[in-house]
Amino acid sequence: MNDPYSISIKELANGLRIAVAPDKGTAMVAVNVLYDTGARDESRELTGIAHLFEHLMFGASAHVPSFEDELEHAGGRCNAWTSNDFTNFYDILPAQNIATAFHLESDRMCYLNVTEQALEVQRGVVTEEFKQQCLDRPYGDLFHHLRRLCYSGAHPYSWPVIGLEPAHIANATLADAQQWYHRHYGPQNAILTVCGNVEPEQVFALAEEWFGSLPAGPKTERHLPAPGFPEEDVYEEVHGPVPSTFLVMAIPMDVHGTKGYYAADVVSDILSAGRSARYNDSFIHGRARGLILAADASIIGSEHEGLFTIMARLAEDSPESIREARELLLDEARRLVEPGNITDREWQRSFNNFEATFRFSNNNYARRATNIALSIYHGTPLDNAVTRHRKLTIDDIRAEAERLFFKAPIVTLAYRPDGSGE
Repeated sequence: MNDPYSISIKELANGLRIAVAPDKGTAMVAVNVLYDTGARDESRELTGIAHLFEHLMFGASAHVPSFEDELEHAGGRCNAWTSNDFTNFYDILPAQNIATAFHLESDRMCYLNVTEQALEVQRGVVTEEFKQQCLDRPYGDLFHHLRRLCYSGAHPYSWPVIGLEPAHIANATLADAQQWYHRHYGPQNAILTVCGNVEPEQVFALAEEWFGSLPAGPKTERHLPAPGFPEEDVYEEVHGPVPSTFLVMAIPMDVHGTKGYYAADVVSDILSAGRSARYNDSFIHGRARGLILAADASIIGSEHEGLFTIMARLAEDSPESIREARELLLDEARRLVEPGNITDREWQRSFNNFEATFRFSNNNYARRATNIALSIYHGTPLDNAVTRHRKLTIDDIRAEAERLFFKAPIVTLAYRPDGSGE
């Protein structure tokens, strides 16, 4: 029987960290490479380059004409994503062909062909992606507005990962791309995790063979400013070609891994996770039926201070309905502070749901490879989140709700249809 928490770890002389979690229940293997770089390493004058470079990493390298073609020939597939804090790549292929993934990943880690031709192609791809996601989709630029309101312009969380505007990507130069690569990519800045039908000794030998000779570069150093959250409540309206009013409230929350972070996560679950959650029960089927069509609470967890968000789609568009919906949403959230309002059963249901989701995600070898990489990235055991959630008490959750809904500034953004409010 597989133990998803049995992990062997080793570090090479060049700083590459490697973790292996054998899984004999599959004939496949997942090879995950997480780089400690993301949108928070950008400047305000050149945003979106972290995401642009994610695309460039699938191009040719010194000994690999086409990354994806060679992986497909080995029966594999791949993908990647960029966050504010890190960039993650993964390959899934038959375990017997694992050496192919190691060859491909090692070659692009230090010998990527960052050329003008490759850059021109990916500039076009990413610019088009920006247009489709942010300009041509209803509410697509919502987080551009929200992050601008929540963070100071000097902090990189004040823009989304895709960037501030497509012109930044369109104007990125070859020198910009090459500088990003040499500054942020290399074994010293990476975590390699492998999960599947393999043995640790086999993986460590392959890692030494394919990555051991790669040169280490400088470790990324960051000196980020304070988030610059507003000191008072903020309200702003934006208008666009959207079908109905969308209301968003954002509140500063603690950094990833802290007690407040996990407590905020539970608060969001109690409010909106599942059919019996507070918002669903009170609004969609209760007292605000006909005013609030959908409501959700969630956290945007980050390595620096993140955001607790409350979002709602409204049936009506008027200043009165916006004010009423805002007060109803906050009133329901503030009730969590009242003694006895959060029941033991409700708290236990929230914890059970969290633990079940976590455990099931680690039954999947590909997802487990990513989860292990993130646990090493954060310097914590794989099941740390479950342990930290289990230690929380109802008083901890009430205290976090009080901080969020009574003591912190609230940024409110109302995204209204064109022509409304006139």
